Amino acid sequence: MKELVREVQAAEEELLMGNVILYPTDTVWGIGCDATDTKAVQKIFKIKERDEAKALIILVADEKMLAEYVEEVPETFLKLLKEQERPTTYIFPKAKNLPEHLIAEDGSVAIRIVKDEFCHRLIRQIDHPLVSTSANLSGGKSPATFAEIEEELKKRVDHVVRWRQDETEAAQPSRIIKITESGDTETIRE
Repeated sequence: MKELVREVQAAEEELLMGNVILYPTDTVWGIGCDATDTKAVQKIFKIKERDEAKALIILVADEKMLAEYVEEVPETFLKLLKEQERPTTYIFPKAKNLPEHLIAEDGSVAIRIVKDEFCHRLIRQIDHPLVSTSANLSGGKSPATFAEIEEELKKRVDHVVRWRQDETEAAQPSRIIKITESGDTETIRE
């Protein structure tokens, strides 16, 4: 437990300085920053060599935090959340209070409420959502474990979290469900 607390504190310090971290999530390892820090978000695009027109996913701690970044939390989402059995990212039609690089051209935003203890604690500590994008260069294969992350990428970030690096079970990306303004849903990735 002390190690977890120490790693959360170290990551928090980096995020508060506007830095980019490599960290474990409830799915694959991610590259992230404070989602409200525009300069840090731009650093992620450079690190990944990613087209800035492609929006990024953000992680929040709970429904209350989610409501701070979407115009409306539809009833459809609340029902889906109760039935959710695995990590799922939801695309909401109208974002708010976020840097433009996190919002898709149509005004939507992709958000996941995390259950992972490390992520949940870190988000609570900084009291902001985290950016989460897979730990690979744009177009590359998403690593299923920490050991599969390219050394070059590890060098490009400001801080590498030391929590859960030894895990060998292959992680899977989240399921993605898009929610329309009318409340209809479409599964983008199963």
